Amino acid sequence: MGAEVVAFYLFALSTITGGLFTVLSRNPVHSVLWLILSFLSSAGLFILLGAEFVAMLLIIVYVGAVAVLFLFVVMMLDVDFASLKAEMAQYLPLGLLIVVVLLMELAMGLAVWVPADGAEAVRAAPTPTDLHNTAALGLLLYDQYFLLFQLAGLILLVAMIGAIVLTIRHRKDIKRQDILAQIYRDPDKSMSLKNVKPGQGL
Repeated sequence: MGAEVVAFYLFALSTITGGLFTVLSRNPVHSVLWLILSFLSSAGLFILLGAEFVAMLLIIVYVGAVAVLFLFVVMMLDVDFASLKAEMAQYLPLGLLIVVVLLMELAMGLAVWVPADGAEAVRAAPTPTDLHNTAALGLLLYDQYFLLFQLAGLILLVAMIGAIVLTIRHRKDIKRQDILAQIYRDPDKSMSLKNVKPGQGL
């Protein structure tokens, strides 16, 4: 076996182990750390496939943002996990039934699955020899699929604005800063001089 084969099996085993312990770990902080290990191992698999850009995106976005956000949320929230596990026990039979049904569906689907002739050639993306894969991906996104790429960004922007509008709450008992009122205030009305005599208060 070559070094690439050994690295593939190591990354694959690490990814499967991280995903398994993410689900089975009792401590939620440990679950997030196992999830980070799974993400890093998946990035290693992408590097072996020659997709360095996708691997860096996986590390920057998922490990550097999503997983760290999960870790902060889990550590900051005061969640009673004992009560959650007690409530989960009553739904365990239903969950096992769903798992069995899903496994049966996967087995039935994989049993009759046969790759079509020429499927590999159809799925293969064009790989220009004179360009790096990151440059080729950029040309593909910003040339052939430019409109779809911009529409996807617009949809994400609308979703973010909608989430802010749906969750914002204006409470009347909280003092808020009004920038325009501070800028346009009249100094004569906002400040008054008092002549305080010695020995007397205001």
